[in-house]
Amino acid sequence: MRILLAEDEEKIANAVRRGLQHEGYAVETVGTGDDAVFWAMEQRFDAIVLDVMLPGRDGFSVCRALRGSGVSAPILMLTARGGVEERIEGLDAGADDYLVKPYAFGELLARLRALLRRGPSERSPSIVVGDVIIDPAARTVTRRGVSVDLSTREFALLEFLAHRRGQVVRRSEILDHVWDYDYDGMSNVVDVYVGYLRKKLEKPFHSTLIRSVRGVGYILDAQS
Repeated sequence: MRILLAEDEEKIANAVRRGLQHEGYAVETVGTGDDAVFWAMEQRFDAIVLDVMLPGRDGFSVCRALRGSGVSAPILMLTARGGVEERIEGLDAGADDYLVKPYAFGELLARLRALLRRGPSERSPSIVVGDVIIDPAARTVTRRGVSVDLSTREFALLEFLAHRRGQVVRRSEILDHVWDYDYDGMSNVVDVYVGYLRKKLEKPFHSTLIRSVRGVGYILDAQS
């Protein structure tokens, strides 16, 4: 099991990381809200432990950004503020559970285990584009029956294009839906990630899937 721990207090982060590793978890530790968003989008984690008071983006903003981008990993929020309003804000932002500091490590571990045991309450139907099958609930992709391993961001991009299959999707639309507003419109990040998808979904199968529309954007079309 892989855990993303977003905690800016170094002593706490080190202690929690060591405790989780002792229990057999693989742990990636970050200390800012921006890093939490980046790593959660780029890598797949089984759960996220997210401190509210992070430098830059706070935990609420991070949580909203991840949920808005389709990251479905369970999120356990940590905070020194135990008021009802803060707990409500965290849950409304998309957190699955809330733990108030100071806390016992055993309780954090128990809450994590409970979150990891939960299955998805609702399963989205698979999206089929030609010989590609995208399962949003399991976050898996296969082509011609072969599993294709995608990062969270790659998966979000493919899923967004698949929902608009057969239509030209502008780069600005992709930036709005797959990345957050901090990216400016001149960024080539969309082209870079389309390149990643092509390398994984087209090259091994000797078949085109994503077509460029010069000066506009991209179209996902099994007949390309």
